[in-house]
Amino acid sequence: MVTNVDHKPPKVHNYPMIAGIIGATGYAGAELVRLLFKHPKIDKLLLSSVSFEGERVEDIYPNFLGVVSAPLLKAEEVIAAADVVFSALPHAVGEHFGAACLERKVHYIDLSADFRFDDDEEVYSKWYGKPYQFPQLHKKSIYGLPELNRQKIKDNAKEPLIIANPGCYPTGASLGIFPALQSPSVEKPIIINAITGISGGGREPSRSFHYSECADSVTPYKVASHRHSPEITRNLAMMALRAGTPAPQVIFTPHLAPINRGILSTIYIPLGTTAKTVEIHELYVDFYKDEPFVRVLPLGLTAATNRVRMSNFCDISVHVDLNGSTLIVVTAIDNMVKGAAGQAIQNMNILFGFDERAGLETIPMLF
Repeated sequence: MVTNVDHKPPKVHNYPMIAGIIGATGYAGAELVRLLFKHPKIDKLLLSSVSFEGERVEDIYPNFLGVVSAPLLKAEEVIAAADVVFSALPHAVGEHFGAACLERKVHYIDLSADFRFDDDEEVYSKWYGKPYQFPQLHKKSIYGLPELNRQKIKDNAKEPLIIANPGCYPTGASLGIFPALQSPSVEKPIIINAITGISGGGREPSRSFHYSECADSVTPYKVASHRHSPEITRNLAMMALRAGTPAPQVIFTPHLAPINRGILSTIYIPLGTTAKTVEIHELYVDFYKDEPFVRVLPLGLTAATNRVRMSNFCDISVHVDLNGSTLIVVTAIDNMVKGAAGQAIQNMNILFGFDERAGLETIPMLF
């Protein structure tokens, strides 16, 4: 028997909420459905899909059969009834939904790049090819990397906000570099080589993401021109400013690997002074000691994508080359969770004052 999302088990809390998802049938949208359905503070899901309006989510994703049964509504219907709205739409199509949410005084969490550059329209237009549709709206947005802007989100949560969920590559890369920026000895350039799985191409991928094109091969793409480069650079500049250290130059190269999920980033950070691995490790452990989803691995263990699969963790391992002049940091995330849907839910938890772990305590699937 199919259980409708309107009739979940009896509530065990005093905060019933309705969560809406616009773009619920893309990969990130479906991941939001999977995670939010078991969230202890969410009692109902309202789902929208332009491509499959009028159908049911379990007809599109049969893994939901017998668990989640929900009709796919118009976006306007979702916004009208939800307490919080997630948007998992492509870039440059969701600004007017954000405007509608703020008009209703509802928080809007956007998984696209539309709000990631705050009110810097010039950078957004350069990399995404379109100007802002609602320039004033961007003054109400906050970049939602919790490890960078948690307090800013908390301080402004009493008013309806737009949370710009970070990109997947910038999440893994930024978290791997932030602690190192506390030291003025970091030199230029920082080199990031990152490998992603094919789910990063979305449900309607380009030709290069099809099986026959990417199987049995690891391929760099958009070399020196990937649009996550300015997001990474901006994140590191913000952290360097807080630390009182120079903003680093970054060279970022993404690679496509024939795996479903995961991003592995190998980051090379030149050091102006000789360093020991144990000292760097202590710096990273201390920097992230209060972060619920960043795991600095024990010395001798290297981050790998299979140990974070289906989870909201970012694993970080630190290494120093033999002459002590280069810090090598490896980070691993699940691009669909910490790189997308999971981080969006983490941001919702911060906005509403919930435990940040709520709905995200999944143990990674090792195999």
